[in-house]
Amino acid sequence: MTDFVLALSEVDRRQVAMVGSKTAHLGELLRMEGVRVPDGFCVTASAFAEVVAARPEFDALQARLMRVAGVDRPRAAWLRQAFGVDQASIRTLSAELGGLISGVDLPDTLTAAIARAHARLGAGAAYAVRSSATAEDLPTASFAGQQDTFLNVVGLDAILQHVVRCWASLFTERAVTYRLEKGFDRHGVRMAVVVQRMVPAEVAGVVFTADPVSGNRKITAVEASFGLGEALVSGAVDADAFQVREGVIVARTIAQQRLAARPSQAGGVHQQMGPSLTDAQVLRLAALGRRIEAHFGTPQDIEWCLADDEFHVVQSRPITTLFPIPEAPIPAAPDGTNRVYVSVGHQQMMTDPMRPLGLSLWQMKARVPMSEAGGRLFVDVTAALSSPAGRAGLLGMLGRSDPLIGDALQTLVDRADFLPLLPPDGLTAAGPTPAGAPPVRPIEADPAIVAALVARSQAALAALKRDIQGKSGSA
Repeated sequence: MTDFVLALSEVDRRQVAMVGSKTAHLGELLRMEGVRVPDGFCVTASAFAEVVAARPEFDALQARLMRVAGVDRPRAAWLRQAFGVDQASIRTLSAELGGLISGVDLPDTLTAAIARAHARLGAGAAYAVRSSATAEDLPTASFAGQQDTFLNVVGLDAILQHVVRCWASLFTERAVTYRLEKGFDRHGVRMAVVVQRMVPAEVAGVVFTADPVSGNRKITAVEASFGLGEALVSGAVDADAFQVREGVIVARTIAQQRLAARPSQAGGVHQQMGPSLTDAQVLRLAALGRRIEAHFGTPQDIEWCLADDEFHVVQSRPITTLFPIPEAPIPAAPDGTNRVYVSVGHQQMMTDPMRPLGLSLWQMKARVPMSEAGGRLFVDVTAALSSPAGRAGLLGMLGRSDPLIGDALQTLVDRADFLPLLPPDGLTAAGPTPAGAPPVRPIEADPAIVAALVARSQAALAALKRDIQGKSGSA
């Protein structure tokens, strides 16, 4: 094969710039033992780049689109927020770009490479032809549903046509607007296309290895619908929904599904009735999701389908809607120990993220370790909540200064299994005392401490004033 076409077995996560995140993740999954991924090949972003390079009007149209959107002007994000954008012009230019791509002729070398890959997998088989943009399935921007997917595509001519249709879907109004909102410029996105053998799915759906609604990372959410999943995606049916925690189904909602999308022998799909998932299958899916999450190192949104009691994974991407976990500057808690963090900014009625300089300054001057997450600072209050005296004092203080946070902490401590009380001698500022360490004794209240702290601060300020004399410029 040429650089224009790669087999999935040749792809891994290092090749995102060439094959897009979707295909790169599929290549990674294909290497995981026990994970079934439908075989296929990728028409790379290099092929897309060569085709559009032969059309000089393409780059000119993209430049006009960027000017209309204000992306090429200083303070563009502020201007777009304050004054909006010319959405009608964006719609018109997007349609022109999509039409231009739809009318391209594929180079003979590309057509031949696709034909060879198609013949290797089976010329008479049905395929899914799916977009795989280089700015897609990223940790900060999923692009979910922005570009097109085509199912049950049969025959080489149809595959070639649908590769071009995937390219054109990069320039739908919704896809262009999404990229503008996320700050991608016209040079930052190219389109690869992944072509995979169709799986005759009896059931299909998604697995979220963290609850996308509550953000609970200990909950695996499973959604399932009959057939190919098209009825679920299009909204024609509701999904069966399950929640799994530590190998146990803790919640379920069984929908009244009347339709199932299934492949037609003549191409396309038709709808009929079919079965849903058993509890054992739900638990197998949850375990599979956790394995994939461990491989990629972050919570995943996984698309799957079921055929002959075997699960096939057709996509895995990061969940981009979860608030990040604070990066603790203190020793990690023992395995299985819950930790509780309180937002410093919310205590000051400051809910917006801070800039890096502000984060650094606060962390430098604070007398307690502060963790950063999502541009905000947090204090670990686990130790205080784990002792009777500390719990009463913290709840009383926060209940007065911020009743909402006080109520939230009270809700947590009311869950006896979430953060059980520990003996006072078994705690340090970072949590349970390490084995062999001397116990920590409570300090008696001493008003003289305040005077000593004030005096120490005044002495430090005086020293700084002396040191700064005579300095100038960058010093």
